[in-house]
Amino acid sequence: MPPWWARATVAKWRERGWTEVIPPSWTNVFEMGRCAGGTEMQFETKQSAREWVWDELTEQGVARFPFPVTGRIPNFSGAEEAAARLVEHPLVAKAQVVKVNPDSPQRPVREALLRAGKTVVVPTPRLKAGFMAFDPAEIADDDIRDATMISRWKPHARKVALDEMPDIDVIVTGCVAVTEDGKRAGKGHGYSDLEYAILRELGQPPVPVVTTVHDVQVVDEFPVEDHDVHLSVIATPTRLWEVASPGEGPEGLDWELLDEGDVEAMPVLGEL
Repeated sequence: MPPWWARATVAKWRERGWTEVIPPSWTNVFEMGRCAGGTEMQFETKQSAREWVWDELTEQGVARFPFPVTGRIPNFSGAEEAAARLVEHPLVAKAQVVKVNPDSPQRPVREALLRAGKTVVVPTPRLKAGFMAFDPAEIADDDIRDATMISRWKPHARKVALDEMPDIDVIVTGCVAVTEDGKRAGKGHGYSDLEYAILRELGQPPVPVVTTVHDVQVVDEFPVEDHDVHLSVIATPTRLWEVASPGEGPEGLDWELLDEGDVEAMPVLGEL
């Protein structure tokens, strides 16, 4: 593995578009912020992939507030550029209603979607208060940024009961690590998979799941489970991946994976 300072330098230069100043010998060693030359980023568990990404983002100096990034969907330098790249993709551009996770790195995605006139549905953290909907027609332009921030969104949000859930066209999810073939690892609590399963339980059809991450978060391999959702599009500050054949997500809730404590912690499950 090349030293951290070299990886960080190349990542920052690419992020700023200074590719012409990268020495040719360095481009043979690095590819999109990942180590090439025979060293593959393959992990035996999701957790090992998460820990590598959290450490690497911090070591390269591309992690952003809130800190520490460990244990979170990590915010990253270039999140705005990744968001702009994602919302221009046809899957997102043609959508009318988009579900987006509430985490910091996807805040620019939520803002871009609202400014594009799209309804945004956001699950509350840990689903404690169910889902919130944001209608851009009811939010003043000057208030859109506030509407994308958890600490300020209450005046602009409308709670959505499950029997009032609009049809979702595409889902934006947060990730800690991803692979080019559409695998994802979240924080490890399973909320993205659960939210997808809830929508399927409501009778909604399967829809594309997309994400924004830093280039460092794109690794080669880690294992996934049958109930995991898979990605169709991955946008980073420097490029975009389209997954040719994303795996299928859950068809509904697997109640055997839930217990009474889960229903108490997430009252929205009682609506099913």
